[in-house]
Amino acid sequence: MADDQDRASEVFEQQRRRLFGIAYGMLGSVADAEDVVQDAFLRWVGADTAAIDSPAAFLTTVTTRIAIDRLRSARHRRETYIGPWLPEPLVTAYESDPAELVAGAEQLSFAVLTTLERLNPVERAVLVLRDVFDLDYGDIADVVDKSPANCRQIAVRARRNVADTGRPRPSDPMVEQRLLASYTSAIAAGDVDALARLFADDVVLWADGGGKVRAVRKVLNGRDRVARHLIGVRGQTPPDLNVVVVRASTEPGLLGVSDGQPIGLVSFDIRDGLIVGVHALLNPDKLAALDWPGRLGER
Repeated sequence: MADDQDRASEVFEQQRRRLFGIAYGMLGSVADAEDVVQDAFLRWVGADTAAIDSPAAFLTTVTTRIAIDRLRSARHRRETYIGPWLPEPLVTAYESDPAELVAGAEQLSFAVLTTLERLNPVERAVLVLRDVFDLDYGDIADVVDKSPANCRQIAVRARRNVADTGRPRPSDPMVEQRLLASYTSAIAAGDVDALARLFADDVVLWADGGGKVRAVRKVLNGRDRVARHLIGVRGQTPPDLNVVVVRASTEPGLLGVSDGQPIGLVSFDIRDGLIVGVHALLNPDKLAALDWPGRLGER
């Protein structure tokens, strides 16, 4: 019996990172994804694993269905959330290669995770499994209990509602570093015009304070408006602020640390040499749960 349990645990560990990727892509929360994977493990070890022909298919189905249930229960909380809701990014050292991150949805950019919020749970499951994990529609049909044709239609409909899915297309590191340096210089100097020149005309700013800290409670659009807002709030930073350059779910970002604790994370969606999206995570509850470069060695 012990040998059977050991083998079952070994099989699960081989799938764990992939299952976490599925759950994270579904939920946009590291803590929730880890809970889903733990629930999937308990169902796995409670099943007759010797009779399961495809452990990968079984675990994909179990993980996705648990994530769908969790997402349905979370949607009401997110609908009543104060201000824009942002996912919890995976924060790594800036030098990390996005192409070498853990499999699947862990490679989804912050921008894509944000747009996936527009989808209902089944649409999100179909799109994540198809566009991120490359599952056939027949396999996806078994997971979400729909026909393959229906899953294909769901995917088409879902893609109309989001700008982009799939694996990230990292921007040029030289471009990233130039924009990050110019951004920090413009903020420090209070130069609205210099900051605006870094943005695309239709740049969008999301600021997630969760009602816990001061943050703009609506999405801002337009380079001048976003630049003026960012310069306007720069006086709120503490004098001992230390800024760490990081990657936040593949996006280049700046993590603000004060008194040894993260107090804000700003990441940038960069395309064609300009910043098209600014994601400002300020909710202290989400920041407290982050792994950041000072903690990465502890994980």
